[in-house]
Amino acid sequence: MEEEIACCDWVRIPATAFTWLLSQIPQTARDHQRENELPFSTSSSSSIDSAAFKVNSLRLDAEARDSMVATASEEEVAGDPKAWKWRVRKRIWDLMERENIAQNPRPVRHRIPNFVGAAKAADLLGGLEAFKKAQCVKVNPDSPQKQVRFLTLTGGKKLLTPQPRLRTGFFSVLESEMLPPGAIKEACTSVGVAKYGRPIGLDEKFKVDLIVIGSVAVDPTTGSRLGKGEGFAELEYGMLRYMGAIDDDTLVVTSVHDKQLVDDIPVEKLLVHDVPVDIICTPTQIIFTNTTIPKPQGIYWEKLSPEKLAQIRILRELKKRIEREAGQKLPCGPSEKLPPTARRRR
Repeated sequence: MEEEIACCDWVRIPATAFTWLLSQIPQTARDHQRENELPFSTSSSSSIDSAAFKVNSLRLDAEARDSMVATASEEEVAGDPKAWKWRVRKRIWDLMERENIAQNPRPVRHRIPNFVGAAKAADLLGGLEAFKKAQCVKVNPDSPQKQVRFLTLTGGKKLLTPQPRLRTGFFSVLESEMLPPGAIKEACTSVGVAKYGRPIGLDEKFKVDLIVIGSVAVDPTTGSRLGKGEGFAELEYGMLRYMGAIDDDTLVVTSVHDKQLVDDIPVEKLLVHDVPVDIICTPTQIIFTNTTIPKPQGIYWEKLSPEKLAQIRILRELKKRIEREAGQKLPCGPSEKLPPTARRRR
């Protein structure tokens, strides 16, 4: 049977069809891809080729997930102190697939997993007083939070969403009044964000009233959380702290399936940059964790490896800016093996 490839937010396609689609990207798009890893300019919606964007995003995500598989295996074999996190993640991913809780894109391994009832969990989240009062909501770009992005835009709120894996920049801002008629559903996808969103930079001044993040596993008694293992939620949080857009009082909410609730994320093993959650929304309940875990105060440069820094342009820009303003070099963390956000093909 021919191998199939799962496509984010849409379908599974045969590998041969995927190869054919790649060959159909125009030469100009491939030229852009070699230079920027995206077949368009993020500042001009008119130049976006939606089909090329989907194919290119699929390729980059597949590469990152493949590397995550290898990295997770190496860490477990080598007795890495983070190996316990991978064991929890693997248990949840396997359970969701085995019990058919998982929703497309599948398989959910090495993703923020989409799940049965994600829209119900989002609707409960949308009923929170904190959500109703919020004027600007930061929501992760993953599939299970698509309905949260929809509720944000249809509620007349400002949606702040990161570029996937921060590969093309920083954050994009969307508001319903920016969109053409009938475009809100598309604006909740990665293609729509690139098409209609307004990219922002480090100098933008704004306040985020609520943060919504995806999770692989979360402890309802402590608010401790595990993502898919790439650390982007933590970096996004740290950059927003640096910009003054959030503070300790900014609530962090996650939406997950009830089977993603766990009791084996030891608080004492969490790192200083791990982001705890204040509220958990599942398809059946709302949980206020009353977490006492301190929230990160910014970016912990001494924990940030050269490899991670090399992957993310906006981080390098921020580091140079801080060093220039301070007149001294910032510390750098130890080297580590990380899944690349994208491999450049020359």
